[in-house]
Amino acid sequence: MKRVLITGATSGIGRGLAEHYAKQGLVYACGRNEQVLDELGQCDNINPLQLDVTQPESIRSACEVVESLDILILNAGNCEYIDDARHFDGALFKRVIEVNLLSLGYCLEVLLPKVNAGGQLVIVSSSAAFLPLPRAQAYGASKAAATYLAQSLAVDLTDVDVSVVHPGFVKTPLTAKNDFPMPMAVSVEQATKAITDGISKRRKDIHFPKRFTLILKLLQLLPSNVWLCLSKGIKR
Repeated sequence: MKRVLITGATSGIGRGLAEHYAKQGLVYACGRNEQVLDELGQCDNINPLQLDVTQPESIRSACEVVESLDILILNAGNCEYIDDARHFDGALFKRVIEVNLLSLGYCLEVLLPKVNAGGQLVIVSSSAAFLPLPRAQAYGASKAAATYLAQSLAVDLTDVDVSVVHPGFVKTPLTAKNDFPMPMAVSVEQATKAITDGISKRRKDIHFPKRFTLILKLLQLLPSNVWLCLSKGIKR
């Protein structure tokens, strides 16, 4: 039986992953929402851990019960947009960076030593990391940094396989707040299957839906001034 720990397990992709892996082994489902954690705790093989990923001591205390892991999935995240870049919202920027980036460092410090040799580390980034997008100064910057962190860890870690996940739009409570079209959006069930398939094959870059993410990867190859013109068009 595999031992899997998932942050951000009380909603969206994280909850889908927790319920999937509970069919195969023991899952430590981490999050802040006590009510949802209680619900998850009723499922076989799920051990709920209430913690705040932005608070190192909260992570350390809650995870004392975790002795060893086969798969560590750092999925917790938040999304807020900067509506007026000319009047930059530093407080918003700080909130997003703390949840999406600094928390990764806090979790890695506590949990990476618990991952068994031959185990896996999975960091959930975003396809927003591929290209600069309107209003995404905070979210995009945090996810681009998360991608770099994962890729850098893949270089230095010799006994743990590292995967980075780049989802396109996924229909979750978080993206339900978006006030713009989400092309080729997929369900949580589809996202869960894409991620778990990629993890089982130990893929370094897990990106989906391919018809969307491959377009972004191709656009990445354009000269920056061309993409700048295109992105300004998206904004309008």
